[in-house]
Amino acid sequence: MKIRRATVNNRKAQLELTVRSGKVFPVPYAKLDPRPTSKNRIREVYVDKELGKEAVTYVLASGAEGSVHIDHALEYNEDPSYLAELLIHKLTVEAKRRADRSGLSRRELARRLSTSVPQLYRLLDPANTRKSLGQLIGLLHLLDCEVRLVVNPRRAA
Repeated sequence: MKIRRATVNNRKAQLELTVRSGKVFPVPYAKLDPRPTSKNRIREVYVDKELGKEAVTYVLASGAEGSVHIDHALEYNEDPSYLAELLIHKLTVEAKRRADRSGLSRRELARRLSTSVPQLYRLLDPANTRKSLGQLIGLLHLLDCEVRLVVNPRRAA
C-alpha cells in the first residue's frame, strides 16, 4: 500500500498517514522511535521514495531521523483488510512448510485439491494475497493438519 501524504498533528501528538484511497491512519508519537517531544518536535515529514512510498521519514528539531512503515500504521490501527491478509499469509507459510515436508508431489496435491498445478503454486506463494481461505484450509487438511478457527472477545486495554 502506497502512502500519498503524511501530516504532523501536534495537537493530537500523532503523524497522520494518508494512503491513495484517501483513508487516514494515525500513528501516535508514543509509537515512534525516536520519539518527538514538546521540546524536540518534528521539523519535517515526507513520503520516502527510497522506501518505495510505503513509509514516511520524519526529522526532529535535534536532527534525529526516524521512519514509519505503512504496515506499522495498519497494524496499530487494526485495519481489517490488513489483519485478514496477515492471517492468510501465516496460513500460506505454514502450508508451504508442510507441503515441502510431506513428500507429496505438487501434481498429487493439485489432483487431490481438484485444481491445476499452477493454481497450487499460486496458493503456496506467500506474496499472493488474492487466494481463497477455503482452498488454504483444504490444502492444510490434505497435509494432515487440523485447522481451528477460534473467535474470542477482545481483552479490555
